[in-house]
Amino acid sequence: MITLNCLPPTVEPKVSEHMPQIIDMIEKILNNGYAYIVDGDVYFNVEKFPEYGKLSSRDLEDNRAGERVAVDLRKKNPADFALWKSSKPGEPFWESPWGPGRPGWHIECSAMSAAYLGYSFDIHGGGIDLVFPHHENEIAQSCAACKKSDISVWMHNGFVTIDSVKMSKSLGNFFTIRQVIDIYHPLALRYFLMSAHYRSPVNYSNVQLESASDRIFYIYETLHECKSFLNQHDQTSRKDSIPPDTLNIIDKFHDVFLTSMSDDLHTPVVLAGMSDPLKSINDLLHTRKGRKQQFRIESLTVLEKSIGDVLTVLGLMPASYYEVLQQLKEKALKRANLTEEKVLEKIEERAAARIEKDYAKSDAIRKDLAILGITLMDSPDGTTWRPTIPLPLQELL
Repeated sequence: MITLNCLPPTVEPKVSEHMPQIIDMIEKILNNGYAYIVDGDVYFNVEKFPEYGKLSSRDLEDNRAGERVAVDLRKKNPADFALWKSSKPGEPFWESPWGPGRPGWHIECSAMSAAYLGYSFDIHGGGIDLVFPHHENEIAQSCAACKKSDISVWMHNGFVTIDSVKMSKSLGNFFTIRQVIDIYHPLALRYFLMSAHYRSPVNYSNVQLESASDRIFYIYETLHECKSFLNQHDQTSRKDSIPPDTLNIIDKFHDVFLTSMSDDLHTPVVLAGMSDPLKSINDLLHTRKGRKQQFRIESLTVLEKSIGDVLTVLGLMPASYYEVLQQLKEKALKRANLTEEKVLEKIEERAAARIEKDYAKSDAIRKDLAILGITLMDSPDGTTWRPTIPLPLQELL
């Protein structure tokens, strides 16, 4: 989580440390008439809660308990769910007013969230597969324990898919985060996940990860060059004046950011909105017209800050542009099964071929490296390299 730039949670509660709160909530539900006891088990009576199904928009008749396990015939309704389960031989258990046992799956979350946030709070999230029955049951039992229970916003993320099939352990078609960030930079993975709306499914593929890696390299390289340029210039010489065209680009970017993030965290639009300010920075740094622009330093300063502020909010701001660029290059070399020494050898070999006017060999070296995801860039100062999307994968975009 730290590697992915995720902020740490304030608390990480464990069920085993909240058994008193869980038992207390079940007692409230029983006392309010929403549950019943059968042989040491406690079940929630869904027919006592008319709003059951309001989150998932399911009618009580549509609910099919027992699709994954056999229906308990002791229940008053097949949709009734367990708040407390009596212990079975060999299972962990805790003492309770109904005998030794353990809590049902759903009650754990309601009790712990109530313990730290109260019965009413702003946002409750989870995967889209938790809408029913887990979150539906959470609503029912929390409201049964406290009539004032209320969640303002429910947020459910879509699945990560592989070839449009849900990634899951049961299907064996999954990758762990550790496996992915072994060959791709964590910020590339974060960018990739943000490139789709969180409610939408996101299809995992090497093409998409390569594309995300290429994009963040461009972003950080642009900002690194901008920062390096600004560090070489006297801060005191800057005037408090920004050209109208630069101001227009920044205002438009801010509007896109605020509008899109306010529209249910529409991050793909925000990421796309970086294109114009990034292009403007590159124009000011590298084009003849840009280098001659009045208040060039002032423009670069506000453009770099504007993009940096948004990257910070999105959790995409690295500690150092230079360091993350080096890390991205290292990951690209690992995917290509190359060392930097080998790439530099190829660059020297190509330079020699060009001197000898063996352009076929020169082009072949460039293409061989491009196939592996290494692109060569010629300049008056010599040839350098940077990661790129491998040539075969570019054809799939």
